[in-house]
Amino acid sequence: MGGKTQVRLIDENGLRHDGRRFDELRPIRMQVGVLANATGSALVEYGRTKVLAAVYGPREPFQKYMVLPDRAILRVRYHMAPFSTTERKSPAPSRREIELSKVIREALEDIVLLTEYPRTVIDVFVEVLQADGGTRVAGVTAASLALADAGIPLRGLVAGVAVGKINGVLVLDLDEVEDSMGEADMPIAGAPDLGLITLFQLNGVLTEEEVEKGLSMAWSAIEKIVSMEKEVLRSKFEAVGEEA
Repeated sequence: MGGKTQVRLIDENGLRHDGRRFDELRPIRMQVGVLANATGSALVEYGRTKVLAAVYGPREPFQKYMVLPDRAILRVRYHMAPFSTTERKSPAPSRREIELSKVIREALEDIVLLTEYPRTVIDVFVEVLQADGGTRVAGVTAASLALADAGIPLRGLVAGVAVGKINGVLVLDLDEVEDSMGEADMPIAGAPDLGLITLFQLNGVLTEEEVEKGLSMAWSAIEKIVSMEKEVLRSKFEAVGEEA
């Protein structure tokens, strides 16, 4: 990994290759209710990364043996569209997509009040429309927003962001260039209203002090992103109330 650090990703003024400061998020946009046929849906953009999440259910599964008598089963499918990257990918699910489906499910499972819907399944589809770094954390944010849009009770809203290390400096919300050429990547998701971290991963090497600083940077960003989620949901339900 030593060769990666030779790339100049931070200039002499401390600005990153896209002009951001070390602790600055990419522009984030959110929209809910984007799919008419889904129970709930959300489109989330972190810079050029665009992720669509759709929720279906709670509903009875086709296979009756899949149900649990005391709670719902949460199923998550993370998928990158063939056109989401510069090189066209196979539409078949990759090992990474299967792994990230599990990662996103685990980041949400303790937040959803599954005991409210015994003997049902809740399906969450996370589709990456355009990938430019941070797809798993944007996926967690989009899935949380889509679940709330579906009216499924949650203990709290969840959001995610990645902290990384480039040229020896900790930075917030890595894009694809920084992720591929940096020294470390630490995706984090959490529910600020509960004080709960629901996803923590580390690829690469960071010192204990860097992990603590990175967590602090991520948590501040997650609080901002969850505030944005609340505002988007509030705007939608206020609009629904006015129509009624």
